[in-house]
Order: sequence, then C-alpha cells, then structure tokens
Amino acid sequence: MIEIDGSMGEGGGQIVRTALALSMCTGAAVTLRNIRARRSKPGLRAQHLAAVRAATTICAANTSAAAIGSDRLTFEPRPVQPGRYEVDVGTAGSVMLVLQTILPPLSLCAGSSEVLLRGGTHNPRAPTFEFIRDAYLPLVRHLGFDAQIAIDRYGFYPRGGGLVRARIDPWTPRPALELLVRGAVSARSANVLIAGLPEHIAQRELGVLRDRLGLSGDDCSTSVVTAHGAGNAVHVRIDCTEITTVFAGFGSRGVPAEQVADHVAHDVENYLNANVAVDSQLADQLLVPLALAAGGQFSTLRPSAHTGTNAAVIREFLPVDYEPRELADERWTIALRPRATLPDRPPPELRR
Repeated sequence: MIEIDGSMGEGGGQIVRTALALSMCTGAAVTLRNIRARRSKPGLRAQHLAAVRAATTICAANTSAAAIGSDRLTFEPRPVQPGRYEVDVGTAGSVMLVLQTILPPLSLCAGSSEVLLRGGTHNPRAPTFEFIRDAYLPLVRHLGFDAQIAIDRYGFYPRGGGLVRARIDPWTPRPALELLVRGAVSARSANVLIAGLPEHIAQRELGVLRDRLGLSGDDCSTSVVTAHGAGNAVHVRIDCTEITTVFAGFGSRGVPAEQVADHVAHDVENYLNANVAVDSQLADQLLVPLALAAGGQFSTLRPSAHTGTNAAVIREFLPVDYEPRELADERWTIALRPRATLPDRPPPELRR
C-alpha cells in the first residue's frame, strides 16, 4: 500500500487524479490522506469523486471513504478492462480531467474503449476540450497513447451539461520524446466560443487579440454554440513545426471582455518570447504519459507548483528520474526518464 499526503506541494486535486491513474497502471494500492487540506473546501469534490468512480468502474477496484468532503481515500485496483463506459460528473466539474485520469490505464489494455463523459467541457480551472484535442492528444500520441475525442454538447461553468465522446486505443511503443525546440511558427489563430451571450463580446475579445498578437481578420473566428447555460471561452492556437499549443481564457460576470482577451494574449506572448516548445500547463500534464512510456525531455517555461507536485506523486509509483534545469529566466528543460524502460516494449512495471 502506497501512502500519499494529499497536502504536499501544490496540494490540489491533481494529486488524486495522478495517484488513481498510476495505481491502475501499476496495480499498486494507494491511500491518500489530507486530500486538498489547504483548500477553502477541503476533501473530495464532485469532479474528484467522478474520477474515483470512473477509475473504480474500469478496474472493479475496492475503495473506501469515496464521498464528497472526504479527506482520505483508499483505492485497491484490479486489472483494468477495456469496454464502453459512461461517466457523469453531475456538475460543471471538468470531464477533461476525468478523461486524463482514465486514458493511461485504458490505453494499456489489449483492446479499445469508448467513453461517454457528461459534465463541464469549459471550466476556468481545467483544460478545455480544444486544449485536449489540439495540444494534449497530438503530443501524447508521440509517446504511444492514441485517443480521439468529439464534442456533442458544450458545458460551460457553472451549469455544465456538456457531452464528450472519446475512443481510446491500445498503447504502442514509441521512442523517447525529444522536444527541445518548437520550430517555426506556421500559423496563429483565435476563436471565441459564445453561448447565450451577445456576439459583441466576441468581437471585443478578438479586437484585443488582433492588436496584441498581430492577427489578421482571417485568423479570427467566432463560434456560437448551444449549451445549458451562458458561456464565453477564448482560444488562441499556435501551430509550430514540432508542436501545437492552445491557450484559453474565460469570460465571467463583471470582468470586461477586453480584460479576458488581454490575459490570454499575455500568456501567448510569454510563450513566444521564451522560445520554448511546451507551455506550463501542457508541461504539467505531459509527465504521467512520459513516465509510463519511454520518457524524454522538453523545453518549457518555469515549472509550476503543479508540475513539481505531479512529479513527486509519480515517483511514489514508478522508478523515474525527474530533472528540471534552468537555462535562463523563463527558459527551462525538464527531463523525466524511467530508469529501466526500453522504448520497444511496455514498461516492466505494467506487466502484472
């Protein structure tokens, strides 16, 4: 039984999701204590509990203390089974975070799986559908994890009600990832999602992005979508020779549209000026696939607290070396390499 203090490092829900994913992948039981202890609402919330229930379903795990508000969880997995699954978060909690929890273990099955996810698709504290589709999944495909997603209905915070379909195919061996340069920028584009709100909001946001990032009218678009509640999400996509990166921002009551777009433009400018391959959000989410596959290294911005905490949880389950190295003020490299893994076969920890 692996024991993890859920208040360590950044102390957020990512500790729960990473522990669940790696418990299923390695077969190691885990107990988490002090879950989200420093948060204003500590313990498991609905979206964390949805990840627990999804994990429990795909591997018939034994669990204890899996309830809203619980600050302790024990999870004892059995072998993961491929199949057709449905997950309902029940709130606007992120279905994309739930997907990231179950994708690695389902990928390591011999057969394909289909998953239907209901809940939030665009949540300010989670990756958006577009980020997962256009940035995360293409990158982890280089590590052998192959999945496709489609959106049937949008779910904005705080109403939720989104619907996403995912297909997850078996993992295939790939060489270690070497992503130190992003290559030339081949395209830049901006899109604003609007549901139940005046379209002038989107035009004001796009006006800021055109001015700040030098985008043309052809590079900008508005998508009016149907959702259970009102919503506004801003995306900027940067296509480079070696990687695609997606930045997101969210409109909220009382915040001017110009301010929302300005924050997104600021993140894009920091990324472009640092001349790194991987942005901070993607760097954090790349670690689990790296650890399970052949490992590798990439250049990125200064690692966030999330990234360091995620690495600490991974090292509780897998024998990996995590090496962040500063090259300049805002330019770093991160290397994460399994100590006894060959690129042409599944990691030995996964052969039960």
